[in-house]
Amino acid sequence: MMEYKGYIGKVEFDDEAGALHGEVVGIRDVVTFEGTSVAEIEQAFRDSVDDYLDFCRQRGEPPEKPCSGKFLVRVGSDLHRRISLVAGITGQSLNALVTECLDREVTARLAGLGLLPGGESVPPKKGRPSRPRRPRP
Repeated sequence: MMEYKGYIGKVEFDDEAGALHGEVVGIRDVVTFEGTSVAEIEQAFRDSVDDYLDFCRQRGEPPEKPCSGKFLVRVGSDLHRRISLVAGITGQSLNALVTECLDREVTARLAGLGLLPGGESVPPKKGRPSRPRRPRP
């Protein structure tokens, strides 16, 4: 994966053609690029993003943004009820609770894949691990 001007490029190797092919992900518009080396594919990616932005500017249309920060999630009514319950008990909005849960889960998954953005690593947890408490008799 590569990033340039907020756009993410995904690259695959075509062993039959002996070439690298890529596309910008996270937008509906189709923006592709190719090269035969790492340096070529990186430059082709940047050139394609710049060409896409120029094309949009010439047409007087705003380019698609990779991630606007808004998306619709459909959940079952039982999960919706449980999310609302936790949000109410903790004094959070639904949005804040779901954002917190998604951030924690996605960060853990990216860390497990070794793919945290910007080469970050997961900070070590501080303090003792928590232990479940036994109910008092």
